Amino acid sequence: MSHNEFMQLAIDLAYDNTKNKKGKPFGAVIVKNGEIVAKGVNDVLETHDPTAHAELLAIREACRTLGTSDLSDCEIYASGGPCPMCLSAIYWANLKHVYYAYTADEEEEFGLGTKYVYKQIGLPKEQRDIQLIKLDKHSQNKDPFKLWKEMKE
Repeated sequence: MSHNEFMQLAIDLAYDNTKNKKGKPFGAVIVKNGEIVAKGVNDVLETHDPTAHAELLAIREACRTLGTSDLSDCEIYASGGPCPMCLSAIYWANLKHVYYAYTADEEEEFGLGTKYVYKQIGLPKEQRDIQLIKLDKHSQNKDPFKLWKEMKE
């Protein structure tokens, strides 16, 4: 299949998902060596899970299917430009290429944009609408980071 065919599949997934009233109009396909290894659709409305985005569900499926969290030899086709959460997951999964059809501006026209979140992330912590508040560690004898380091040595 070609880039355009994989993209059309992502768009078809988004269209069918919307038509069936299961979620928002987003679909994603992950491809390795020209073969589809995972698909995902936005499942937020049906599951009431704000993290059930097409890209995240496709990444989870691809990782399970391939038995790895490193998808650096894969590429993702998404019907829309990734939101900050999905883009972060794409970075964590080491995907090197993201192909998308609809831009953030086009998504904004339909009330589906993510400009607000991107803007918030770019602000200094003190200026964000959601405040991040660090609390002191209570248990010095149970340090998960120290344990992680010891187990990796």
